[in-house]
This record gives sequence, C-alpha cells and structure tokens, in this order.
Amino acid sequence: MASSGRAGAAGTAEFASVCVRRLGRLSPHQYSDLSDDDYWPPSPKRRRICSPASLVSSSRAASRQRSLALDEPIYRCSSSRSSSTFRPPPEPGDKVDRIWWTVDDGSPGPDLVSAASVVHFNNPQDPDDKSFEAEALPSTELEYPNNHSCETFILLVPKDPDHYNPIMCLVESLYTIIDCYLTPPQKALFGTLPTALPSEHPPPPSPPTSSVVNLSGDLSNSSHNSGNTAQQNHLRTLQRAIRRRDGPLFLHTMDTINFLLRSLKYPPLPDDVFEPALPNQLLTYARESWAEPPYRGIPKRVLLRVIEETYQRIVGPNIGQLSRYSAFTSEVYGELMPSFTDKIIVQTGLHAGSLLVDLGSGVGNVLLHAALATGCSAFGVEFMAGPAALAREQLRQLRTRCRMWGLSLGNVELEEGDMLASRRVDALLPKADVVVVNNKVFEETLNAALRPKFLDLKEGAVVISLKPFVQPNARVTERNVDDICAIFDVEERPYHSGDVSWGSSGGTYYAHRVDRVGYASIRERFENARARSVRAGRR
Repeated sequence: MASSGRAGAAGTAEFASVCVRRLGRLSPHQYSDLSDDDYWPPSPKRRRICSPASLVSSSRAASRQRSLALDEPIYRCSSSRSSSTFRPPPEPGDKVDRIWWTVDDGSPGPDLVSAASVVHFNNPQDPDDKSFEAEALPSTELEYPNNHSCETFILLVPKDPDHYNPIMCLVESLYTIIDCYLTPPQKALFGTLPTALPSEHPPPPSPPTSSVVNLSGDLSNSSHNSGNTAQQNHLRTLQRAIRRRDGPLFLHTMDTINFLLRSLKYPPLPDDVFEPALPNQLLTYARESWAEPPYRGIPKRVLLRVIEETYQRIVGPNIGQLSRYSAFTSEVYGELMPSFTDKIIVQTGLHAGSLLVDLGSGVGNVLLHAALATGCSAFGVEFMAGPAALAREQLRQLRTRCRMWGLSLGNVELEEGDMLASRRVDALLPKADVVVVNNKVFEETLNAALRPKFLDLKEGAVVISLKPFVQPNARVTERNVDDICAIFDVEERPYHSGDVSWGSSGGTYYAHRVDRVGYASIRERFENARARSVRAGRR
C-alpha cells in the first residue's frame, strides 16, 4: 500500500500549523521543576556606559549571542520525562483484574476447523467416494478441558518435518492440559510428564492394523481397566507407541487417557439426589490455581498452545496466500512472532482496560495474542485481502478454541481497507493506549502520511514500530520545535532471533511514548529564550 506524503513549502507550513494547534499547551504548574536559569544563565543586571562604537560592537555581539541562544538544541531526553522512564511492567499483585475464564459450554459447534480437516484428502473425480474422508482413516480424539469439547486427530505422520503433524499437535495439547489443568494427584493418574515431546523421527514402524477405537468411555474390553489405571504410566506408553509407530497401542492408550479426562470433567453424580452435581474438576482447579503466583492469569504454556492450534489450522494450510504481494512495496508481508508480542505486552503494560490498535495487522497474530493474554480490546486494519481474510478466520477459530479450553478473549475488531482512509482508525487512535506498526518495509511516503495521525494520540500512549517515526534522542531546536518529533520520547530496543518471521538474526524496534508535558516544557524554554533575547536587544 502506498500513499503520497506532504511535500513543498506550502505543505511544510501547513504541517507545522497543524502541529502547533494539536500538540497542546499545558498550564505552568505542569512544566518541569527546572527553571530557565538552569539552562540559560540570567542576563547581567549592571548598566554600563558605552561609546557609540562599542554600542555597535555590542549590538552585533548581542545579535550573535541571541542567534546562538535560539539555535541551542535541547535533546528529547532532557525533557521533564526521560526516554528511559517508560511505564514499567506491573508487578504480579498489581495487574488489573480480568475474568479469563468463560462460563459458556465448550461445544465447538460448526465453526471448528479440526486437525482432521487440515490433513485429509478427497477424490475430486468422484465426490461420492468416502474412502478419503477422515472417518475412513485411523483416528483418535482428545478431550479438551471444557464440557462437551473434543477434537478428532488423524494418525498421519508427514515425511517433511516442516509440515503439520497431527500426532505431535495432539500430544502437545494433551501435555498442556495435564500440566496446567490438573492437581498433582490427578496428574499421577496419567503418569509422568516428559520434559520434551517424543522424537518426530522414530525408527521404521509396523503398519497399523486397527481402525478407530470406540471412545465412549467403556473400557471393559480393554486390557486396562478403571481399577488399575492409576498404577500405569500412560504417558510413557503413549511415547513408546509414537517411537515405534504402533498404531493399535497408540489408539488404545488414548482411549484410556480420554476415559480419565472424562471422569474428571463429568464426576459421578452424588448419591443424594438433592445434592448439587460436582463441577468440572479441570476447570475448577484452573480457576483456583491460576489466580495465584506464579500464574496470576493464563499460563504461558496454555496461551501459546491455543494460539498455535489456531494458526496451524487456519494460516498453515493457506500460507501461499501470504506470498502474493508486489516486491519492494509496502505490501511485502512479514509477521511478528509470539515472543515479540510478549515484549510489547511487558513493555507497555497492556491490561484488560487497554486498547491496542494494529495498523497493518496482517493475519491478526499480535491482536489475538494480546487480547487472549491480557483481555485488552484490540482493533486491526489490513489492506491486503488475503491476510485480512485469514485474520477473520483466525478470530472465528480462536473464539471457538477459547471455549474448548475454558478461556475468555478480549474484544477484537478487524477491518479490511486503507489505514489512511479508515474512519474507524481516526475514531480509535485518540483512545488507543498502544499502537503497533510493522513498518519494516513501508515506503517512506506511507510512513510520512502516518505521522500526522499520531498527533491525536493521548498522553502516555506508545507507538511500537520497526522503523522509527522519530529518531531516538532527537535534537529539538527552534526550527523543528513544532514538528511531531517534539511530542515523542523514543526508546530503541533490541529484538532477537525468532522474534520476527523474515530473518534469523535480531534487530531493533522503537517505542515512541507521547509526552506532551515534556514538549510543553521544551517549548516554554525556547519562548523564554526568545523573549530574553528580544529584551536584551532593546537595551
């Protein structure tokens, strides 16, 4: 997406005029405690009798001194607030309370894109051929924490390790549920959690000879029964089945594991018909334990698992749509990874009462991650049709998966269109606490066109970008005091390998914090210097 910036003397004058009107002025008591004399020494009070020649010389010297005083730069870090004083991340006990769980039923409904639907084939020549459908292939299910929520996984292992692996996806979700939703005695029913996932490159297998196992919960025909499940290490058995690619053993073990999960989700009814039924034990423990340290909210393992499940099923199969862009334009696509979003959350202190705006939101990764992690409200606008469509699908799928995991999601709004022409952007920017702009490849004309929009941001709002809109520690002089650079404190911070999608090395990003208090102090100093120069010239 490209747009024209301001150019020419008339455009510059108009931009400066807009800045003066919109930067804002504050009352004198809000200025810095430092007086002007701390920056400019006071003029001497003694009167001297000078000859006409010395008057001319003195006038020239005063003129030069006046010019030097007005041109003396003030670095942005010398304002009333230093660029190093960004809002620190809140302590665990100071986080804004949010309701991270949902009271809705976990039934996925028709919106669920299951793991089975991602990997199966069909017969385009014969639509009635059912042999390629998921139901015809060996598969198993996984019980998710919320009531009436489960998902089907097909027993397929890709030869390419970069392709979606439904078995590894199932195992990672299972381990996350056991690790974060169960009490220690409940975990003991399943066995020992491994420190790493099973190897994705096992020895040559024996082909499976069994079809889908009945997961109704009746284990009477199984070699395992409900009386001895607690003594068996089912998770270790599951690992052994994966290493050997033993299909029957894998299905049989998942049958037992699902039986145990269902027994915790749906406890037996009490003998007394007047006693209330016991609640879902997985959700009960999560709501109690996650409210205490070290979690104080959704555990990071759960958060990343839900995000990854959504991405794998929606973006993964359609990754080709993201490469349809014109090279060397503002449409070149790149993603900020979950680790980068975590940096934004920590640095800016996003919480349930915050508003996050993403200009060029792509497939919505940053918005969805932040809304789930903090409960904040989030708005994103994306110009390209492919990523915008995937963002809408990701949002729909994430809402479904949050119900399955028993979680709540902050309010998320998506728009497809031009960020410069969007009325919704103009309405929300003045309310935004954090603005994210992945402008790594934006054309300079687009970056220049975005700058005036930031004049509407409120005090303390932070703009996160990959290229700076204002250089860190910018020099503020008499000539540029009315430019947008004067309202921003800018901090340059590093990101590391794995934080972005377009390279294996790290880089830097920029956090611009609106500081009109500091701007007012700087502007007052220039005005006072000008006034003193005028008074000195009249003597």
